[in-house]
Amino acid sequence: MADHGVYHSLGDQHDPADPYSRTQPAAPQFRPSAASAPTGYHPGSSYGSRMPQQQQYSGSLQPAYQNQGTPSQEQGYFPPQQSPASPYDGAMGGLSSQMGSMALGQDGSGPARPNKKKHRHAYHNLDQPVGSSQAFNGIPQGEVNPSQYLDTNQPQAMAQGHPYAGQNITPAMNQFPAMGGAPYTPGGTPTTHGMAPSLPIPSGPSVSGQGRVDPEQIPSIPRSRDVPAQYYLDHIYHTMEQHLPPPGAVPFIAYDQGNSSPKFARLTLNNIPSTSEALNATALPLGLLLQPLAPIAPGEQAIPVLDFGEPGPPRCRRCRTYINPFMTFRSGGNKFVCNMCTFPNDVAPEYFAPTDPSGVRVDREQRPELRLGTVEFMVPKEYWAKEPVGLRWLFVIDVGQEAINRGFLDAFCEGILGALYGEEYAKADEEEPNGDTPETTRSLPLGSKVGIVTFDKDIHFYNCNAGLEQPKMLVMPDIEDPFVPLGSEGLFVDPYEAKSIIISLLTQIPKLFSDVKNPEPALLPTLNAALESLTATGGKIICSLSALPTWGPGRLFMRDDNKLHGIETERKLFQTEHAGWKKTATKMVESGVGVDFFIASPGGVYMDIATIGHVSAQSGGETFFYPNFHAQRDAHKLSLEVKHTITRETGYQALMKVRCSNGLQVSSYHGNFLQHTFGADLEFGAIDADKAFGVMFSYDGKLDAKLDAHFQCALLYTTANGERRVRCTNTVASVSEGAIESMRYIDQDAVVNLIAKEAATRMTERTLKEIRSALTEKTIDILAGYRKAFSGSHPPGQLVLPENLKEFSMFTLGLLKCRAFKAGPEPSDRRTYTMRLLKSASALELSLLLYPRIIPLHSLPPESGFPSAETGHLLVPPSLRASFSRIEDGGAYLVDDGQTCLLWLHAQVSPNLLEDLFGPAATSLQALDPFLHTLPVLDTHLNCQARNILAYWASLRGSKALTVQLARQGLDGAEYEFARLLVEDRNGDAQSYVDWLVHVHRGIQLELAGQRGKTEGEGVGVAGLRAMGW
Repeated sequence: MADHGVYHSLGDQHDPADPYSRTQPAAPQFRPSAASAPTGYHPGSSYGSRMPQQQQYSGSLQPAYQNQGTPSQEQGYFPPQQSPASPYDGAMGGLSSQMGSMALGQDGSGPARPNKKKHRHAYHNLDQPVGSSQAFNGIPQGEVNPSQYLDTNQPQAMAQGHPYAGQNITPAMNQFPAMGGAPYTPGGTPTTHGMAPSLPIPSGPSVSGQGRVDPEQIPSIPRSRDVPAQYYLDHIYHTMEQHLPPPGAVPFIAYDQGNSSPKFARLTLNNIPSTSEALNATALPLGLLLQPLAPIAPGEQAIPVLDFGEPGPPRCRRCRTYINPFMTFRSGGNKFVCNMCTFPNDVAPEYFAPTDPSGVRVDREQRPELRLGTVEFMVPKEYWAKEPVGLRWLFVIDVGQEAINRGFLDAFCEGILGALYGEEYAKADEEEPNGDTPETTRSLPLGSKVGIVTFDKDIHFYNCNAGLEQPKMLVMPDIEDPFVPLGSEGLFVDPYEAKSIIISLLTQIPKLFSDVKNPEPALLPTLNAALESLTATGGKIICSLSALPTWGPGRLFMRDDNKLHGIETERKLFQTEHAGWKKTATKMVESGVGVDFFIASPGGVYMDIATIGHVSAQSGGETFFYPNFHAQRDAHKLSLEVKHTITRETGYQALMKVRCSNGLQVSSYHGNFLQHTFGADLEFGAIDADKAFGVMFSYDGKLDAKLDAHFQCALLYTTANGERRVRCTNTVASVSEGAIESMRYIDQDAVVNLIAKEAATRMTERTLKEIRSALTEKTIDILAGYRKAFSGSHPPGQLVLPENLKEFSMFTLGLLKCRAFKAGPEPSDRRTYTMRLLKSASALELSLLLYPRIIPLHSLPPESGFPSAETGHLLVPPSLRASFSRIEDGGAYLVDDGQTCLLWLHAQVSPNLLEDLFGPAATSLQALDPFLHTLPVLDTHLNCQARNILAYWASLRGSKALTVQLARQGLDGAEYEFARLLVEDRNGDAQSYVDWLVHVHRGIQLELAGQRGKTEGEGVGVAGLRAMGW
């Protein structure tokens, strides 16, 4: 392949007005309509002065940051007290004899082997010096003798590189000017997060002089999020200049330079070994995490839509790869060379343009498909399965006894109305004089239509035609062979033309069925009837359910039995064997229909999520599960999630294909989809912005280290406004002879996500014990592989972690503790729900699920939770580690795992805090409403801070809405959920973080000594590599 500059003359022409210019700061991540400080309020005056605190990050931090370890205390909330003693102080005394000394994540400054072919790479200059990768850079805590933690042999002169934007680039990319300005480093200590670290050398023991492991010295996930989040507030992520994406839970603005944004695609290795042997030495998976329709942030460039007319977009005649920025042109522009298979293709006359002396097309700057990594192509009729139309939404509503008694029916109808028309849907003055709805208030795109069906023992269809004075109901009592008694014009209507009819119907439905109350719903016949109504066009079904469907064809029964838990046959509870449900799921995909379920389980009764959710999972939909639904508390969450489901970007009739360079091949896919045979395209009835998929690759030859490795994901789908398109996502990685360079460019979030997806896939094939063993062995294999191949010069007693996998062990521990895999009793519905969540989770959603974010409210600095006066960014305080050792008596904490947000209140919390947070009536924990779901709007400083932080968190989540649930110490059952979310502590049969590192380190030592046995769990296999064993 020609020099990278031939097909990537990026950055040569800069528009001063371009918001993505490298010299411009990033667009603000969160400029909220934040509540301002109350008038006349003097921060801190009512609670007294702030106590001095020890800075964990050693040095002056940004104003938004404070001590991560022991939060400061306000005199008005509770009296000054000593920091809680660490639970490790007594119990960990014997660890030094087991572990020797733990040098966690230290990288030295040894020079890497020069790369003779670096001018051929897309990026990565690997022979420049870099800084230390010590997790906390050897910073001593408190008044400990620094010599205990600092390596006296560590070089004093360390390269001062930019921590997140200064990844080294090859001469082929040097047309980009270096970013100026002093790098932001905590405490003035150089850091290499996001840079290519050199191989690790120990920075000294992490066992204190008293023989105890210091928990402060082990890698911290909160810090690994907070520091990059602060950096990317004012910096843009350039996709070709930077090659290690930000952490999955960090918001950022991406500038597409030809390599797709990490929001759409993340490679586990951004530098790939040329041979399978080199990859196997690392034990790392080679894979791609894809989120094709991921939402873009405000300030990012919209995905361009290109129309090439009847011929369609240019494609390689051999491998069918779509035109992209990495294809090169030769013969004066008459041929283009495929970057996947290197086949030279003739350029169509209508697409021809001459090339300049360097081989670049003269019209490159006017061709988005040659400049951007993610584009969409309009496709001709040969790509159509059926005539594209606007998306048909069919709301299928459970009107059975449980739905009425529990308030689920009212809440679901309110949610639909709020999603379609906003919270003020009942106001007649919102309509235009002619009855139309202004374009700015539409939540659905033009061309979309909605229909409404209800069901209990019977199926009820509704004619909501705008020409009627009131809706008409048609009852279908024959559920053995149901049919649709309405034509499409009567069942599906424009929701804004028929606004008054739909509002009237949805407000009357709860009253209409309040006296009927059939206890047994017939769900499968209703789904079949709904499918029949959408077969001609395709569409999306939104279905509610509040009782186990035990009536009619496809009736289900109680399968969950505690006697089956923990034994080999338990895996049968995680899948369906019902032929009728499987047949319906397959038909939905073939018809281009997806379904989202909203399932309420009042009292936690069994709902057979494995069978019902199979339809949504295979059709590309989603299941929203409310395991203990209370209308007072959960109705608001339900309404927000219904609205999100309807308003997020959604496509239907979708097919997906992933192509890769010669020398590689797709070995497996992981996610929620239908694939008839291996190698066939993935099929989806519907696909939305929150869905992610994992793709694993294997070698079918040897990669050429002179060339780059390329990957393209092509998603063919119909948009909600009725256009047939292909979205192409292009990703590039450099290739190296060995794996030493690959270790520098590991994407930790992608590795964890792909391992989690494959482990979830194995749940229907292996026992949970075998899967937990496989995950443990996989963790040891990866770290032992690094230890053997790349850090063999260190003493065997030291635990050395790769720079970009410092937090990998904690994420794996979080995976072992999640509901899908945890040991001990757990309802099969919860396990199955979490299993399917893992299979479709994005990097953001999984990161939060495995390690929640925790913020103390009782010790917030006065400026936190408000926009900065200088930049306008919200000042977010640092998160705490998920351990009870960080919890203070009298404290109040917000805890969010992306699914549920808890507000935990200590039993001795100050009445002053409660009054500031909840109002004058809240003088004690008992006075609070146990079904609280949002904070009241008060004119107090603390209340404004908390509401602004919650609004910020709500903007950084997956598909689940953020509402607050109280967890009062000693009063609420949610306190058990709070304890489960403290993932660094020992809970149930799972180890604490420190114990887990000891266990992993022992396994690494046995592997190095050749004494590690493989007995139980042999053959499970995780992440597409060698089989795992105990």
